[in-house]
Amino acid sequence: MPGAGRGSAFGTFGELLQGVLPGSGGHFMVTLPLARWSTAEFSYEPSAPGVRVTPAHKHRAARLAVRALRAAGLDGGGRLHLGGELPEGKGMASSSADLVATARAVADAVGARSGPADVEALLRGVEPTDGVMYDEVVAFGHREVRLRERLGTVPAMTVVGYDEGGTVDTIGRNRTAAAPGAAERREYALLLDRAREAVRAADLPALGRVATRSAELHARRHPRPALPTLLRVCRDVGGLGVACAHSGTVLGILLPHDDPATPAKAAAARSACAAALPGPTRLHRTLGPADDWTGAGVLGTPGQRAAALACAEAT
Repeated sequence: MPGAGRGSAFGTFGELLQGVLPGSGGHFMVTLPLARWSTAEFSYEPSAPGVRVTPAHKHRAARLAVRALRAAGLDGGGRLHLGGELPEGKGMASSSADLVATARAVADAVGARSGPADVEALLRGVEPTDGVMYDEVVAFGHREVRLRERLGTVPAMTVVGYDEGGTVDTIGRNRTAAAPGAAERREYALLLDRAREAVRAADLPALGRVATRSAELHARRHPRPALPTLLRVCRDVGGLGVACAHSGTVLGILLPHDDPATPAKAAAARSACAAALPGPTRLHRTLGPADDWTGAGVLGTPGQRAAALACAEAT
């Protein structure tokens, strides 16, 4: 008997790489999965006329819940509650994570399939979406909501994150973004090859170089005032590179999380950013091979949720 279900999905810290490939290759991104999650709780009500969602402005998730019910052959609606710790409009995949968590919660409630390909198919046509339904780094066609390639996992990284402020409407940005020229498209193809090789070799310095170049190319069309400072600070502290949200407001210096020197480097980076930029920095951690990518801990008891969030904080 269908009843209540729960789901979660991780966010991202922007992307390692985002661009357009030559010819008909189209738009793509390479995800940078983050140890921060969106959560969803869904209660199925067979006689309800639709889905009521909290917070009320998450109407896309409510529509997706109805779509998921109909795909499962069910009428009615229910109640959907969304939570988590991903800020909106910053380029951290909050909307994508909400939708994936919703799809998983509805599937959990009604006994439907919820594998990555099932969730991807359900989201296709709803809105441009990050590839956060896959528990690894992926090359993803975000506009078509279609997996291009599974790349694998890499060791966790600490991110010294900086927010330039404001918000970005991802859907609006995708509609109005200027297309790169032929030379840049060829470079994006080369960068995708390098990202693929770097992930498979667990080569964080190479991956940092890819992320940095992607941020620089992006800034040609969408100026990022803080990028020069972050690039300088990254060089000064010996960071791996700088990643950015290509449809968002955050940028971050990448450091190998398990390196004993990283806490000191992160502290130095935060101090240098504080001296040169308005507003604070925040430490994040990317997901690595040893992590539970499902975010099951954030769906547990209050104590389990607190422990999971503490583990997600970079030290």
